[in-house]
Amino acid sequence: MTIIIIIRPKIINDYKALPFILFLEFLPGTEQMLITTQTGELYLRAMDGSEDIAVEGVPEDIVVEGQGGLGDVVAAPDFEESQRVYLSWVTSDEDGTGAAVGHAELNGSDSGAELEDLTVIWEQTPFTSGSGHFSHRMAFSPDGEHLFVTSGDRQEMDPAQDLGSGLGKIMRLTPDGEPAQGNPFADEGGVAEEIWTYGHRNALGIEFAPDGQLWVSEMGPEGGDELNAIEEGDNYGWPEASNGSHYGGGEIPDHADADDFAAPAAWWTPSISPGSLMIYDGELFEEWQGDAFLGALSGEALVRVGLDGQSAEDEDIWDMEERIRDVAEAPDGSIWLIEDGDDAALLQLTPAD
Repeated sequence: MTIIIIIRPKIINDYKALPFILFLEFLPGTEQMLITTQTGELYLRAMDGSEDIAVEGVPEDIVVEGQGGLGDVVAAPDFEESQRVYLSWVTSDEDGTGAAVGHAELNGSDSGAELEDLTVIWEQTPFTSGSGHFSHRMAFSPDGEHLFVTSGDRQEMDPAQDLGSGLGKIMRLTPDGEPAQGNPFADEGGVAEEIWTYGHRNALGIEFAPDGQLWVSEMGPEGGDELNAIEEGDNYGWPEASNGSHYGGGEIPDHADADDFAAPAAWWTPSISPGSLMIYDGELFEEWQGDAFLGALSGEALVRVGLDGQSAEDEDIWDMEERIRDVAEAPDGSIWLIEDGDDAALLQLTPAD
């Protein structure tokens, strides 16, 4: 097995001054990445660390409290032509708070960068009180035709089993935020037209494998963190089944063959708190092609899980001695990590010599 070493970027102090870096996205056809912070900033950064640009035009209605803030960022499948990027964030109305997704054109030059024509294309339904379990991670299908969005249960649990609620679901949308044709519950009408799968708690990672299989990593309650192979129309059990227990000791039935719920391909008790998911498709670590990598928050680790179809196999856990928020693959095949917290570092992993 290849031993990995950590290489810190040449310029790191700027990032240690930024509170709560969350997620990064490498921009196709460029030597740049976008980085979000929970407090609502978006930065365009050169991969070599030579330049950081604060991007203007981010949403003005971001609610930062709790697990809110600016969230995910992904490049459109046709980014090299359209310069379109997608953002998620938490916003509010008279009913409470909820996640939103929008797209905009990224306009960058030597003098700065800005988002133009920001358009909200999707909002979590319903908005509710509280400040947790928004999820709002995004992934495009390999053909670029569908946008998948994770929608957390907002710590209300029961709506995850209700097809009349958008909470505790994975949504399948068009690139403009409309319900995609062929969704399994379209005949139910309303928000059910958007739903691809249900019975989710707080899915903070979503990624397609090179073979086209969709995977989601999900935070369990006390224990029972999950890595799930996603299949159209399946019910993943929350809160009726979990390999964890409620905080405070309340029991939840474990996943069982006879319960008609889709069981996780891998699960962790005690919790590792998976905050992100990347499935490797590069050439720098050839033996890891098609493997899942998860950033562990409470576990303070990088976790690798071998995948085979819809099954999870061998596993490695590397102690990072810091909470790991995000994992991403760079165009050169190196693996990048974001530490969690107000003094977060940006790390690059390459093979040892």
